[in-house]
Amino acid sequence: MAASATPDHVERIVIENCSIATVDADDTEYASGHVVVAGDRIESVGAGRAPENLADVVRRIDGTGHLVTPGLINTHHHFYQWITRGLATDHNLFDWLVALYPTWAHIDEQMARVAAQGSLAMMARGGVTTAMDHHYVYPKGSGDLSGAIIGAARDMGVRFTLARGSMDRSVKDGGLPPDFAVETLDGALAATEETVRTHHDASFGAMTQVAVAPCSPFSVSTELMKQGAELARRLGVRLHTHGSETVEEEKFCHELFGMGPTDYFESTGWLGEDVWMAHCVHMNDSDIAAFARTGTGVAHCPSSNARLAAGIARVPDMLRAGVPVGLGVDGTASNESGELHTELRNALLINRLGAHREAALNARQALRLGTAGGARVLGRAAEIGSLEPGKLADLVLWKIDGIGHSSIADPVTAIVFGAAAPVTLSLVGGKPVVENGRLLHADEDAIARDARQE
Repeated sequence: MAASATPDHVERIVIENCSIATVDADDTEYASGHVVVAGDRIESVGAGRAPENLADVVRRIDGTGHLVTPGLINTHHHFYQWITRGLATDHNLFDWLVALYPTWAHIDEQMARVAAQGSLAMMARGGVTTAMDHHYVYPKGSGDLSGAIIGAARDMGVRFTLARGSMDRSVKDGGLPPDFAVETLDGALAATEETVRTHHDASFGAMTQVAVAPCSPFSVSTELMKQGAELARRLGVRLHTHGSETVEEEKFCHELFGMGPTDYFESTGWLGEDVWMAHCVHMNDSDIAAFARTGTGVAHCPSSNARLAAGIARVPDMLRAGVPVGLGVDGTASNESGELHTELRNALLINRLGAHREAALNARQALRLGTAGGARVLGRAAEIGSLEPGKLADLVLWKIDGIGHSSIADPVTAIVFGAAAPVTLSLVGGKPVVENGRLLHADEDAIARDARQE
């Protein structure tokens, strides 16, 4: 690939002698190649060693025995659930929510910070360079929960999207959340707008962005859905919610609205290129066609869908139709590992249990879901998700010459089909976040201790 224009006197990091999967539009790969990082951008990617006469090289890394990929991008998560893992392990979604809402409704600023630190630490250690959190529980008097979550991501050094959620349909209105766990319509809209105006950065290379994200059809009024969409478009930010996750949700929508989830979303302004939905397990051909027609994205969460017995999303059909699809961890109360790199493998394996069997997904499609697919879903495909000159230097150096991977001949197959590969180096905007499997900006032992005490 050609080198991009770079300002004079910018510090460079050179990684060479490594396998490279660029995940660009042509799926360009190099059996032995190099990546040159200049400042916060990728300057060049190519075969063989990097040029010896590069100026201002502050670090030259021998990547022998490694694979370089774009950093992983998480498109759906609930950080607060880090401190309620391992509960209600044999429940479907609605029963699980009813069991856990009373606990979640007592969250405060300190709990949110500790939970965010734990969630971010697990993802960053496993190669995530762009994280997101869909937080929708804002009890009265709980403090600045959004600020605490955003601060934890900033301290960890990862790129971050906060999907500022909300709920205004409680038990008394026919919803699932307890009455004391929801906001008013006007309160939710005002708080969401304040969060966007305070924290959202629309510039290229932004470290923090905010989306408008009412929780779900069964916890949010139709008016909040409609006004939330209007608010997001007035402010120029993206929209996120849960959709078509379970058969119970399908039944709920038909009973309450007289239509299925996709038709309901379309009636409230919630289909479009600026929208992405979590799960989308129960989608018929018409639903998939509507998502493809409107460019609506999907956050596929295979482990959580299996944990809650929600079903198998039709990811191969979505991809064939042109629907943007990324990967999500989902909350760690329904995916206790809290890692995204394991979702590459689980997405491939679980989808092969569906109608397409062994032709459902291959290793490179799985890697694309976790990188370029996620970038497209978050509206950041011009910045991240592939290794190309001019894009942000968000990348991961995976060690594949150890006992877990050395006998798997193909590097991409090794990290998708094999055990979770160790991360030797993770860069976000050219800055190291993880080295040799350890976080550089956080004390893992302290995070574990604080989470245990909450």
